[in-house]
Amino acid sequence: MSGPDFVDLAWRGAPLRIETQWVGDASSKIPPVVFLHEGLGSLAMWRDFPTQFCERHGFHGLVFSRYGYGRSTPRPADERWAPDFMHAQAHEVLPALFAALGIARPWLFGHSNGGSIALLYAARFPVAGLVVVAPHIFVEDLTIANIEAARRAYETTDLRERLARYHADVDSAFFAWNDVWLDPAFRSWNIEAEIAAITCPVLAVQGVDDEYGTLAQIRGIAQRVPQTHLVALANCGHSPQRDQPERLSAEAGTFIKANSAPQREH
Repeated sequence: MSGPDFVDLAWRGAPLRIETQWVGDASSKIPPVVFLHEGLGSLAMWRDFPTQFCERHGFHGLVFSRYGYGRSTPRPADERWAPDFMHAQAHEVLPALFAALGIARPWLFGHSNGGSIALLYAARFPVAGLVVVAPHIFVEDLTIANIEAARRAYETTDLRERLARYHADVDSAFFAWNDVWLDPAFRSWNIEAEIAAITCPVLAVQGVDDEYGTLAQIRGIAQRVPQTHLVALANCGHSPQRDQPERLSAEAGTFIKANSAPQREH
């Protein structure tokens, strides 16, 4: 495992510095697994799950912090993200990052917002397959209620202090996510029609006690993308990599290996 590194990109006329880290087996013949974090996440907030997952199954993985998160370029305080912010990440930033790193047709392993970004990317670009964990494909009242609760906690508890361990600019990370999800214009956000274009293998995983979404999210994926394999995890909330790491690792590792053709050596 290498230490964190940085990749310099240009996006919409501005420079971006993206925090990255490779984990696992660099000689793996399976396409690389790219981990896409949640809306308050970062490279560091995955903790040791990507490393342990890739080492257990013989995968090579890339973990990174999106713009505005972790040690990547912070979001300016006066910049508000539009309701299509996940589309921008999937259709603009992710292709630029992959081009810079020479990544083609990876597996995408996305959690929460990262799962939505993975779905949007796969609907437009070729990938080996998807593992989406607690993804969002439309907005639910439950989601908004708990995002409102997160804002209150950020303002009144030690949540800000705890998140600050994982982000160079914690306010940049928190309010980018919180403001856009609570924007009334975001209530109509829905990617159900777009994901119908996905043709790759898909594993969709969700905890039955997910506080940010109901099982209608992953069931909706299966309705639009019929090759999707669904897994609902008992005794599990919004973060299966924290609540049920062994089960998630087993399900995802088995799925990736069963649906992967080894990469040819060049």
